[in-house]
Amino acid sequence: MGKILEKLEAHHETFIGKQPLFFVATATAESTINLSPKGMDTFRVLGPSQAAYLDLTGSGNETAAHVRKDGRITIMFCSFDKKPLIIRLRGKGAVIGRKDPEWQKYSDHFEEIAGARQIILIEIDTVQESCGYAVPFMELSQERKLLCDVFEAKEEAEISEYWEKKNQRSIDGIDTGINKHL
Repeated sequence: MGKILEKLEAHHETFIGKQPLFFVATATAESTINLSPKGMDTFRVLGPSQAAYLDLTGSGNETAAHVRKDGRITIMFCSFDKKPLIIRLRGKGAVIGRKDPEWQKYSDHFEEIAGARQIILIEIDTVQESCGYAVPFMELSQERKLLCDVFEAKEEAEISEYWEKKNQRSIDGIDTGINKHL
């Protein structure tokens, strides 16, 4: 089971800051479970009980749909280098769209990235540490820049059109709310 804490500690923030990859898991009681890998320096610890990540445009928008309907979210970081460690952050999420009043407050924590769609804010209920003894050693060779290349080449209207076409409903038909924040 590992160790369960109520808040992030300084060593958690240090560990999280070194990870090039994290995973986001969400679901509602009726939906398909969604698990998404994320990268590109898009995660920030905002305090001992709060974190956020800059959500980039993708082919779907499951996290937003699930968080808006249910709120539950789990973020997982795992070490692929010398010291094995897995950290899971469990809590309630909120979606902050680009036209929401809170956008500026939270977007200031991130560098501008082409294709940034929304911010997922997490109020952390528990922090779980576990060993990660079976996680393999791996190293990052480079960041993948394809998403940036694709969205840097698009006009704002083209990106909004993409969101309207591809990001309004989850695979289970749940409204993502993005059409209210274009």
